[in-house]
Amino acid sequence: MSNDQQITAHYSGSELLSSIEAGLTAMGKTAATATMEDLAPVDEFHIGGRAATTKLCEQLGVLAESKVVDIGCGIGGTARFISSTFGCQVTGIDLTSEYIDVARTLSDWTGLGEQLRFEAGSALDMPFNDGSFDVAAQLHVGMNIEDKGALFEEVFRVLRPGGRFGVYDVMGESGAEHAYPVPWATNSSMSFVDSQSNYRQALESAGFVIRTETNRRDFAVDFFAVLKQRMAQVGGPPPLGLHLIMGDDAATKIAHMIEAVASGALAPVELVCEKPLSQGS
Repeated sequence: MSNDQQITAHYSGSELLSSIEAGLTAMGKTAATATMEDLAPVDEFHIGGRAATTKLCEQLGVLAESKVVDIGCGIGGTARFISSTFGCQVTGIDLTSEYIDVARTLSDWTGLGEQLRFEAGSALDMPFNDGSFDVAAQLHVGMNIEDKGALFEEVFRVLRPGGRFGVYDVMGESGAEHAYPVPWATNSSMSFVDSQSNYRQALESAGFVIRTETNRRDFAVDFFAVLKQRMAQVGGPPPLGLHLIMGDDAATKIAHMIEAVASGALAPVELVCEKPLSQGS
């Protein structure tokens, strides 16, 4: 089985849309009445959820006229947030076809279908012309892609000169050990967590200028503490949550991730980069 097939199998097969509909029913909601706020607990598949999305997007200079690409868009939560917040057009791309189908449906439910486009495909070979986008975002994607250099070269290609690229990935030093499964990988054969310094090198080699770097470990620790407190108060996961995406072993995946962040083996890190206006800028 190829790495792409492994990753697709890891993220697929949970009858996700039906599970989301059931969760909405439990909340007294329907597809016709669901809001972005209702869906946020399940459609922002990264540490920190909506708060983390907001922190990253505030640094990307998104305008109403911007064309944005969300790389590894999942079921479209980040794309919907960006479009609704800034009034711009957003294109999402993800390797998992089921996620793309769900992303389109949820966007129609929330009235954003006209502003959004979703494509099934690889981040290493995106079906977009050179310079198609003003802004690119990548949230918790690089952990599934071994060749970071090829990834960032492809992002560089589809951005216009002067465009910004925001990365928010889980990173760790080479050799740092943690238990599996985790949210992005069943085992080590499909996990390609890399160090912040290697990300920096790959981004700069692709041509990007790095504007800011922020380790969000403390933010993650606080986020996990609040998450555990909320789950304890209600006696389990809410009707809509990331457990619907992660499947039956969601609790184990989350526990392993919390342990790895608490120990310092892993941490979510932001890097905000820019494609120079001209060569050598």
